[in-house]
Amino acid sequence: MLGQRVITAVVLLALLLPALFASATWPFAVLTLAFIVAAGWEWARLNGATGAVPWALAVGTGLLAVGLAFAASPGDVCRSCDVGAVSWAVGGLLALRLGPAGWSRLPKAARLAVGPLLLAVAWLALTRAHAAGINFLLSVMCLVWVADIAAYAGGRMLGRHKLAPTISPGKTWEGAVSGVLGVLLLGVGWWLADRHFGVAVPGLSSVLVARFGIPGALALLVLLAGASVVGDLFESLVKRAAGAKDSSGLLPGHGGVLDRIDALLPVFPLVAVLALR
Repeated sequence: MLGQRVITAVVLLALLLPALFASATWPFAVLTLAFIVAAGWEWARLNGATGAVPWALAVGTGLLAVGLAFAASPGDVCRSCDVGAVSWAVGGLLALRLGPAGWSRLPKAARLAVGPLLLAVAWLALTRAHAAGINFLLSVMCLVWVADIAAYAGGRMLGRHKLAPTISPGKTWEGAVSGVLGVLLLGVGWWLADRHFGVAVPGLSSVLVARFGIPGALALLVLLAGASVVGDLFESLVKRAAGAKDSSGLLPGHGGVLDRIDALLPVFPLVAVLALR
């Protein structure tokens, strides 16, 4: 298992790094679109689709994402991200309240339709973050990764009170608080590093401080850390409703694409709303 994880990680990095640092924006957009399409296929399977339907939903996810990108003016992009952020704030929290059993009772067509919409908007926001600059994009991605790592470490060491026992029994409130603290430390550190090195493209926390001041930026970093938890829990809810451990086996040793990007999905539209207008 460890060997598979390492090999898969190396292959993904070999694909991602050249696309990330390419002078043109299209290699990164195309590569991440492929991941979004794969995630659409996984979403369909997790929600009971069989036969040709998962493939159709995967293609539909890609077409929707590309359609939004090519048809949207800058104002339309902002509105799409607004819709994505609100959908996560309302729909995501409502789904978590329903739990796995309540999710399964929702009409299948509605459950299938949700995935492509959330994935397409997240991809649109991701490409906007990449266009803003590598430092900005990495600051957002590292925020999500640090939230996850700090939550895991804090939960292992201090976890006593279950966060969502019917959805993800391993997650605790202590872990969630540890994740928030990790994000705050990262945000402050990134802001100080941006100031010290005088970077041409500021990171997320620097943009938030410039727009909302230090207290506002800290509050929004907490909000973004919470959004990453919602994304993680939402995918866990869908997997539990489907009786699945992983979203798929597309990434040997790592599970599926959704398993790797779940926490990013609500964060990028919210970042676009807060920092990329």
